[in-house]
Amino acid sequence: RVGSATSLSSAVINTRLQELVRLFKERTEKVKEKLIDPDVTSDDESPVASPAAAPVPAPGGELEEDKPSGDDHYCEMLCCTFKYRPWLVRLKSYQFPSSIDPLTNLMYVLWLFFVVMAWNWNCWLIPVRWAFPYQTPANIHYWLLVDYLCDLIYLLDILIFQTRLQFVQGGDIITDKKAMKENYLRSQRFKMDVLCLLPLDFFYFKVGVNPLLRFPRCLKYMAFFEFNNRLEAILTKAYIYRVIRTTAYLLYSLHVNSCLYYWASAYEGLGSTTWVYDGEGNSYIRCYYWAVKTLITIGGLPDPKTLFEIVFQLLNYFTGVFAFSVMIGQMRDVVGAATAGQTYYRSCMDSTIKYMNFYKIPRTVQNRVKTWYEYTWHSQGMLDESELLVQLPDKMRLDIAIDVNYNIVSKVALFQGCDRQMIFDMLKRLKSVVYLPNDYVCKKGEIGREMYIIQAGQVQVLGGPDGKSVLVTLKAGSVFGEISLLAAGGGNRRTANVVAHGFANLFILEKKDLNEILVHYPESQKLLRKKAKKMLKSNNQPKDEKGPGDPLIIPPKADTPKLFKAALAATGRMGGKGPLERLRWRLKELKAMQE
Repeated sequence: RVGSATSLSSAVINTRLQELVRLFKERTEKVKEKLIDPDVTSDDESPVASPAAAPVPAPGGELEEDKPSGDDHYCEMLCCTFKYRPWLVRLKSYQFPSSIDPLTNLMYVLWLFFVVMAWNWNCWLIPVRWAFPYQTPANIHYWLLVDYLCDLIYLLDILIFQTRLQFVQGGDIITDKKAMKENYLRSQRFKMDVLCLLPLDFFYFKVGVNPLLRFPRCLKYMAFFEFNNRLEAILTKAYIYRVIRTTAYLLYSLHVNSCLYYWASAYEGLGSTTWVYDGEGNSYIRCYYWAVKTLITIGGLPDPKTLFEIVFQLLNYFTGVFAFSVMIGQMRDVVGAATAGQTYYRSCMDSTIKYMNFYKIPRTVQNRVKTWYEYTWHSQGMLDESELLVQLPDKMRLDIAIDVNYNIVSKVALFQGCDRQMIFDMLKRLKSVVYLPNDYVCKKGEIGREMYIIQAGQVQVLGGPDGKSVLVTLKAGSVFGEISLLAAGGGNRRTANVVAHGFANLFILEKKDLNEILVHYPESQKLLRKKAKKMLKSNNQPKDEKGPGDPLIIPPKADTPKLFKAALAATGRMGGKGPLERLRWRLKELKAMQE
């Protein structure tokens, strides 16, 4: 009975101890997680929902939330049923924003597109309707319908959109309705918007439907330039739109010139001289062809006969030379801005090739340099990423660095548990470097002064007797060389060769940059040095390299325990003949036989 009670109590104690060990392990893991990530959720339990907020079960046992209400609509598609709301209900429930950010709101850019379309209708078709006989009593109602639709867009822009635009005052973004409305009413934009909606259409009752009375509608040019700025800000290749816009300027100038030529021909009389339009064929196409030849000064035009024709032709030539030169200059600027990066890349490459030829660099090295230029430019779109970020404020550079590099750096074991702000400062010091295939990233025995993070590509760690055996292949997201950042006293030498396997994009953190950062974070510095010592200690532990092909015939003798050696020495000094002395003599015999 006593033995069974003892075994039972020991089993209970054993179980209790195992439970305590498990609880301590869980607690340790939680503390580690908090050290690694300070934002980890706390151990506190989340607040329990009040009984009043819980859903009340229906008499049938179902929750009221699970029952489809009578107002819900369902759409059956294939084997599934999707819940949807009719477009009319969505339209009714939509609330127009009380304030609009003109810099980032895409809805405002879309609205500006409609305003610009209405403005283009007036700018392009008012001269056509005034000069050419395309507006007739039979189709006048169609022209007026589109005219007043454009006027409605102008009016909605004034009443709804322009009065809700946010603005900056004293560094603050103003979103107050009254302040936004007063800011618009005081602006030059409001004066031009009111001027472009002058109701000159009432003169239709007196002089008839004359399109020139709608000429003030063309004064809404501010919306056009604002749309250009907003659209270029959201386009990835804005230079394409700039080329299209510059071409449209040229086409519009030819369009206005063709309208003026038809008006001059009608004033002189169609077909009255060889210079005027003879009235045959499509009037707009024929007049546009004449305008192109005049503005571009191709030549081959009939000579003007009357004084009016001579003056008109001289003005056309002067205007054509000026307009054409302006268009060519603007197109050159647009294309130059679009290819500025390519031009810079070409200039750098040409200078480097010239330098290598001057010093007679071997052809193999020149080819590798050219390959580096080509790959770096095509993979990054630039030769040095830091040049692009220099113009940005420090906060924006940090935001970009966090989005690009934080997920990789936060996984480095050496930096886990460090101050997060220290890691943010470190992200801004990372430099991007491209290595060509078979380039040595680092060599065995050299002093390590940087850490490497693989952004793209692969690198191979070489070792073995010949130093060419592939020990491991590191892929994107891997880190190596981190111990060299904090090692001291000769412990920062590279222990293996690392070679780029194909093209490899690496981030580099230099040791001097890390030391400059750690000056401001002493706690993180202590933690890093502690981790570095532990890593160095684990790396420097001797490893048995005896292979299975070298078996020992007689296994090595185990070392004699220190306490036993001391007892033998004491026995020898005392000259005793007891069992210890006999055992010592026996060991000597065994050692002699083994030798």
